[in-house]
Amino acid sequence: MKEWSKAWIESKQPRKQRKYRHKAPLHVRHKFVSAHLSPDLRKQFSRRSFPIRKGDGVMITTGKFKGMRGDVTRVDLSRCMVYVEGTNIKKVDGSELARSIDPSNLIITKLNLDDKRRKMAIDRAPMKAETAKEK
Repeated sequence: MKEWSKAWIESKQPRKQRKYRHKAPLHVRHKFVSAHLSPDLRKQFSRRSFPIRKGDGVMITTGKFKGMRGDVTRVDLSRCMVYVEGTNIKKVDGSELARSIDPSNLIITKLNLDDKRRKMAIDRAPMKAETAKEK
C-alpha cells in the first residue's frame, strides 16, 4: 500500500509505524500533537490527554528547558512539533531561533477554551463516562 489509509491496521513493525505517521493527512496529525493534562485538569475534565493548541499553557518535562512554563506560540502539524514562548536558542551568528519541542515532552497546565468547538470536545469526555456507568 503506497498511500495512507484510514483502514490501516496496527503493526509492531517500526517501518510501518513510521510510514503511517509520515503519510498521515493533517486532520489525523492533529491527534499526534497531544499531550498529557496536569493532574488538576485531569480531574476537572475526566481526560488524560488532549491535543495541544496555540495559546495553551504548558510545562516542559524533559530536555534543556525542563521545568519551564510558557504558552504555546505555534503548532507545526507537518513536523508534529510545538513551539513554546521563551524556548529560544542562540545560533553561532548571534541570532535567536525558536526551539521546537516534541509534544510528548509537555504537560498541559492551562487550556485555551476560547473556541466553542474545542470546549465541546473537552466536555464530551464526562458524557462518555456517564453513559458507561449507566450500561
